[in-house]
Order: sequence, then structure tokens, then C-alpha cells
Amino acid sequence: MSDIPQDITHDQYAVRLQKLQDMRAAGFDPFRANCEQTYFSADAMKLHVEGQDNIVAVKVAGRLVVIRDMGKSHFVKIFDQQGQIQLYVKKDVVGEETYVAFKKLDLGDIIGAEGTLFKTKTGEITVRVEKYTLVAKALRPLPGNWHGLADPEQIYRQRYLDLIVNPESRERLMLRSRIVASVRRTLAERQFLEVETPVLEGVAGGAAARPFVTHHNALGTDFFLRIALELRLKRLLVGGYDRVFELGRIFRNEGISRKHNPEFTMLEVYQAYSDFRGMMVLIRAIIQDICRDVLGKFELVHTASGQVINFAGEWREARYFDLINEAVGSKLSALRDTPGYREAAIVAAQKLGLDVHAGWETFEVVNEIFSKKIEPALIQPTFVTHLPKELCPLAKLNREDAGLIDVFELCIGGMEIAPAYSEQNDPFVQREMFLAQAGEDQQKMDTDFLLALEHGMPPAGGMGVGIDRLCILLTGAESIRDVILFPSLRPTGAK
Repeated sequence: MSDIPQDITHDQYAVRLQKLQDMRAAGFDPFRANCEQTYFSADAMKLHVEGQDNIVAVKVAGRLVVIRDMGKSHFVKIFDQQGQIQLYVKKDVVGEETYVAFKKLDLGDIIGAEGTLFKTKTGEITVRVEKYTLVAKALRPLPGNWHGLADPEQIYRQRYLDLIVNPESRERLMLRSRIVASVRRTLAERQFLEVETPVLEGVAGGAAARPFVTHHNALGTDFFLRIALELRLKRLLVGGYDRVFELGRIFRNEGISRKHNPEFTMLEVYQAYSDFRGMMVLIRAIIQDICRDVLGKFELVHTASGQVINFAGEWREARYFDLINEAVGSKLSALRDTPGYREAAIVAAQKLGLDVHAGWETFEVVNEIFSKKIEPALIQPTFVTHLPKELCPLAKLNREDAGLIDVFELCIGGMEIAPAYSEQNDPFVQREMFLAQAGEDQQKMDTDFLLALEHGMPPAGGMGVGIDRLCILLTGAESIRDVILFPSLRPTGAK
């Protein structure tokens, strides 16, 4: 046992460690044992037939979370992926030697048990244990004697403990898995092809964000962790894949907040011969399928505002500048092509109590009004359409107003959930918009993507869905950290 930490002074650790040493000295090492698990807890309990005790045999396994010593018998509960199931261990059944060993088990130990199902006098379906195996000894006790984990730092840094002792966290993160599975089913039913594209990119394109930089030793050049999936997936449209999607990890070297984590999950989906309105139909289907198949309801209470969000039926559609005009109390949009537009936008923002940076362009000032004063108030599902062209260089220009683009941002619960575009497929217009965005830093342009467009890309609708934000919304979480198993944290001891 030379690897035992020398700074361990916890009494329970010492006691449990001694139990492990005693077992090993007697010739049994739990860490070399295993057991068969034929049923999870909930599935096993469903097998019991009323009035027919001790007929159905099961093999279950899990972590000990409740121990009740009745003298010559024990009622215990083990915890697995589906929840808890009660075990009844009786000395007369398992034998005296086995029973004595069982009495030495601790909360947190992991065991496998074989036996038959019966219902107790209190009506609880239970396994009458005929045989058990200890397969992992918990050397450290569960936190708070099974009363939960309250320290936020410990919740995120030791997520495994959070999953054991906080039922709400466990259910929320399992719900996330079911939400993602539902998204995949909805897209598969519509003949979308799931693909995988590179995480390492030579050019960080597809979004305006600061990338993480790494170095590829074999190729002798710097690479970037991708900040978007878009430009690779559009190449597949050129290649003849008419409906594609990817559920992938995205990396942006930016701030951390309630709605932002540097590493997050994005769904991007592209459909040839569609447009941004086709994406409206698709995102409604995706979310309504989740409501029906996963949540079992179409109404949710918004955590922050207390409003009931209704996902059924048609969703509101509102133009970006109509919302801006309403927020500022004037026809600001009527000044868009006049010399006074910038000054009017700055004045309007300042009247709303917003700080305006001197170097901001006019569209950035206006979008500050939207992001700080309008978006947080959009609780019910709302498609905000026809945004300024400067906000996205990858979307098609509106035919009636070349200063706008055919896009929507779906806002629900006061945050953006999904932006979607009628994708720009004109290589000349796309080059111009890339140049305008890149300015003097033209080496950041993805010229290979422009080359692909010159081979011909069909008209298409495209959409991005922030999976983490969608999960915040649908699970009632307070923060993005609550829907990510392992959120980004400063390393232990780092300053």
C-alpha cells in the first residue's frame, strides 16, 4: 500500500482503508471482482407480478446509499443509472460468514446482488438476496451523509459526487442526453445525414469569435480549435449532400458567464433547396418533438420570470427594426440611410442607460440595444427576422432591402436559442462580404471555401442551435454549468 496518500488524516478513510487491507490479507480483493447486472433498478421492479413473490430472479448492481441493520437481517438500497432498489439480506439465507462480511460494508461501496423479487409489508418491491459480491470499496465517505452537495465549486469540480447525492443534477443531466437523442431522431426522420468535421482548422472561420490556438508539430504550423461548423458543412452541400448536420464541440476563447462556456455544443444543420423560413419549420419540429417525446408537455415555467412558455402552435415573428423602434420609442430605422443615423442610434442607446464604446460601428450600437433591452424580454418563442447585413456575412441579402439579410434569431426565455439563414451561395457577393468583415486582416479569409462556392452550391437554409442553452431552457437550469457535465474551471491551485 505504498501509494496511500501521506496527508490523509480523515478517520473514516483510515477505518475503510483498514477494512480493505483486512480483505486483501484474507485473500479477497474487491477491485479484482466483478458481477453480472441483468437489470437496472427500475426495469427490475417492473418485472414483479402482484401476488407472485420470490418467482422472478434478477441480478442488480449499484452503490450502497442506505443501510438499515435489523440484527439478523439488513434492508439496504443500492443506486444505479435508473435510481434506487431495495435489497433484503438475511443471515439465514446468505449464511453466517457472508452475513458477517456484509455487515462490514459502508455507504458508498459498490456491490452486485442476485435474488428474487418480493413486495414488503409496506409495499416496496425488494430483492431477496441469495448472493452478493463487493466489486469496489469506497475509501472516502459520501458527502454530507447523503444530504446533498451544496458547495458550487465542489459540485462542478467533483461532478461525480454531485451525480451521486444531488437527484436534481442527476435528472437534469440525464434529461440532456434524452434531449440530444430526440434532436437526432427528428433530423434522421427528415433524412438528414449526420457527419463529423475537423476540430482543428487552418482558418478559424464561420463566426466572429476569438479562437484557441495550438501548434501542429508534424505539419509545423499553427492550428485553431474550431469556432463554428458552418464552412465545412457547406462544402458538403457543394459535394451533393443535400441535408447534413453535425452535433459538435465548439471552442471560443472568450468569457465565462451564466450563458457562456468556452467549450460548448452546437448543432448546425443545412438543407439544400430551402431557406430561413424552412428552418423555422424545422426548429419548431425539433423543439416540439422534445416537448412531446421527452418532457411530456408543451408548457414550461420560465425560471427567471415565472412566465409560462407555450411551445404549442404558431410562434411569434417580429422584424428586428420593428422591435428596435418600439424599444427606443421612435422610427430609428427610418434614418438608416441618412448621415444622422449613427448619432441618433448613440443617443437612443444612452437614453436606455447603455454604455456605447467610441469605436463601435453603428450596427454594433443598435445591436447593443437589441441584446441588452429587447432579447431579455422575449420569453415566448419569437423569430426575430431581417437583421442588418453586417451581423452575418454568410447570409443572403434581402431582395427588397439590401441592407438586411434573410435570417432569423429564435429567442426564447430571454436568450437566443437558434440563428438561421438563407445561405449565401453567390461566390462574388460572399467574397465581398468576407472582405468587408476581414478588413486588413485578409489572411483570416477561408479562400478554400470561396473556391468551393465557385463550383456551385445549391440554395439552402442553415441553422445553428446552442444545445447547452436549449437544455438550460428546457430543464429550468440557472446556468450553463448546470447542463454541462464538466464545465470549464480554473485548475486546482491556479491563480
